[in-house]
Amino acid sequence: MPNLLIQNGRVIDPSQGMDRVTNVLIAEGRIAAYDASSSSRDTVLDASGKIVSPGLIDMHVHLREPGFEEDETIATGTAAALAGGFTSIACLPNTDPPIDSQGSVEFVRDQAARANGCNVLVIACVSKNREGKELAEIGQLVEAGAVGFSDDGAPVSDAELMRRAFEYCLMFDKPILNHPEIRELTQHGVMHEGHTSVVLGLPGIPAAAEDVMTSRDIALAEATGGRLHIMHVSTVNSVDAVRRAKSRGVRVTAEATPHHFSLTDECLRTFDSNFKMNPPLRGREHVEAVIAGLADGTIDVIASDHAPHAKEKKMRELDLAPFGIIGLETTLGLVVTKLIAPGHLDWAEAINKMSCNPARILGVDKGTLRVGAEADVTIIDPDVRWKVNPAEFHSKSINTPFGGWELFGRAAATIVGGQVRFQR
Repeated sequence: MPNLLIQNGRVIDPSQGMDRVTNVLIAEGRIAAYDASSSSRDTVLDASGKIVSPGLIDMHVHLREPGFEEDETIATGTAAALAGGFTSIACLPNTDPPIDSQGSVEFVRDQAARANGCNVLVIACVSKNREGKELAEIGQLVEAGAVGFSDDGAPVSDAELMRRAFEYCLMFDKPILNHPEIRELTQHGVMHEGHTSVVLGLPGIPAAAEDVMTSRDIALAEATGGRLHIMHVSTVNSVDAVRRAKSRGVRVTAEATPHHFSLTDECLRTFDSNFKMNPPLRGREHVEAVIAGLADGTIDVIASDHAPHAKEKKMRELDLAPFGIIGLETTLGLVVTKLIAPGHLDWAEAINKMSCNPARILGVDKGTLRVGAEADVTIIDPDVRWKVNPAEFHSKSINTPFGGWELFGRAAATIVGGQVRFQR
């Protein structure tokens, strides 16, 4: 493998407290040196005016394979991730069959190796078949390579099962990623329960459905000492609950999605199913709470919750269309446009939430550009203006609410293991 020299980029690596313009030499797939000069053996990549960061990591991605290849495949999903600047993604287990056995973990890893795109980390099921009745074989799944556990899309409703899951995962120091929702409160809901849902005559999903489950999970994590990661936080009270739990030393982390800090429930006035997701888009006060939680560190991670659906599925009536939108190729631009440009986060804070923190939570040796580390690198053009065109996406699906939006900031190149896998 030839050496790669990234020249004149602004290197921002929160794991080292680094923010300076320098050259980065990559040799044998690893970070070899800083301030290096080019030689005849090097391939030179000019990063002048660009940001060089540890490879971005999206810890909430639905790749749909096996079972729903009409929506996405591992090959197309990883291609979308590379275009979005992600060198690693964590895939969720709501496939068919679910990822609840060693064989299913190995299948995803093998398919990812064949795709030769970004790194794919596997989140396996908490319960067998995601039914919430019997624990999955946690130890065997860890042995197969699972980095965390979740029944995402099917919250673990049984509190005793969740308690035992925390205890088992504690043996392997693995996090449980739970979708905070009390299903009894959300039945038939289409959008956030509030003034807009009443005006539109649409069944609502109350914020309390998230708040109650968030509080329950925090209580169980506190009682067991287990590691809890709360997915796609979207309400005022959930943000406050996480903030208070952290102050007590509970081992809890949380993530927010770009749509929950960029959009409100007012968007559903269009009756466009691309604005239908779960948790739903909330009112302005909830959006402001999510942004505040990101700014003060309560929310550790920004993740896309990339949820592709084939076009014909999203074209159904609003109450019948599935929840979810794609996000791998728009997340970085929305972070720059909605969080960095207005001053809610600086670049180091944003990179920390999109690289270093996900790596730490998942327990993988990534999210750093220290000398000797595997060379997963994202080169970002922070100033480029671009228009979101779903027809140009690498994903197999186009279900985005951001079509036509003008965004700032985009990945210029994505380097995985020292190899340039994507370059714009």
